[in-house]
Amino acid sequence: MKIEVRGLTKKFGSGTAVGDVSFGVHEGELLGLLGPSGSGKTTVLRLIAGLEIPTTGEIFIDGKRVNELTVQERNIGFVFQHYALFKHLTVFDNIVFGLKVKKWSRPDSAQRVEELLALMSLEGLGGRYPHQLSGGQRQRVAIARALASRPSVLLMDEPFGAVDAKVRQELREWLIRLHTDLNVTSLFVTHDQEEAMEVSGRIIVFSKGRLEQAGTPADVYEEPATEFVARFIGSMNIVEGIVIREQVQVGTLEFPAPGIADGKKLQVGFRPYYLKVAEDPTRYRQRAKLRHIYFLGVAYRLEIETSDGLLLRSRMNKEEFRGYRFIVGQSVSFAITHFRILPQEGMAPPQGTTASSPLTGPLTP
Repeated sequence: MKIEVRGLTKKFGSGTAVGDVSFGVHEGELLGLLGPSGSGKTTVLRLIAGLEIPTTGEIFIDGKRVNELTVQERNIGFVFQHYALFKHLTVFDNIVFGLKVKKWSRPDSAQRVEELLALMSLEGLGGRYPHQLSGGQRQRVAIARALASRPSVLLMDEPFGAVDAKVRQELREWLIRLHTDLNVTSLFVTHDQEEAMEVSGRIIVFSKGRLEQAGTPADVYEEPATEFVARFIGSMNIVEGIVIREQVQVGTLEFPAPGIADGKKLQVGFRPYYLKVAEDPTRYRQRAKLRHIYFLGVAYRLEIETSDGLLLRSRMNKEEFRGYRFIVGQSVSFAITHFRILPQEGMAPPQGTTASSPLTGPLTP
């Protein structure tokens, strides 16, 4: 492990910002820390950087405990959300600033800055000031400054949060290419689920100071470990029912729940693309009324209401949608082709809720 965090806790007064968090980061990994505002993800990043002192717990970098080391001694590169560039210094002087602090020689510093300007596609801009750059260029200068002294780890706090959507997309693609070229161990904080899934090799999801789940973007999306993750990552239909004879009963819907005692309340989740809808009322066993149709650009979202009053969301691509003649208000049939039994908030997943478990699986239309 390049970075290892063990039992990390940070309290501010009587409040706990981070509670007993443990995880590792592999050499050369690009790891995303994802969660809503106040979830503790930025605090974890600042604890690793040495900008905050943990209440309890240990932090290791390259196998060395760094709790007592200063920011400078940890050999960390840190990128702030709002650039934090020196307005009165040129691009060149902003990038070289940290090298002067570390007492690099002038020739070595100049050579390193030129290397970074080329790497960041900022050639010819070394003499400009921050206000003469675009938002994307300023963020690349901030990353160049963080990388100047060849840090062991690169930490980024909402690195694309201060630019518009188009530039943010360009910066995501650029960061992936940069990471491939440099292979520097990197952690970045974001609240944007799409951003985390697109950029990260692995994601750690935080909520209320707790680590909810760690895994690849596909694992986290398809196999959410907690109710929070299921609701936070992407869109998911979540219904609650009672187990009767090893079936979760939700109105007219039934979901197999082998081995679960009668009377237990369980939540069932399924992604919109696992909810198949047809205008032919005889195609699928379940019936509903089509309440709304939303155009999403690359796809359509259909909202249906069952006879029990459940509002469910389906999603289909444009080609599939054009094969139908849906009219709002019409009766439709539907089927749920895949589902997952969800653990309750703050509880461990029920035993056996893995991808191959009977508690996660297909339903026959």
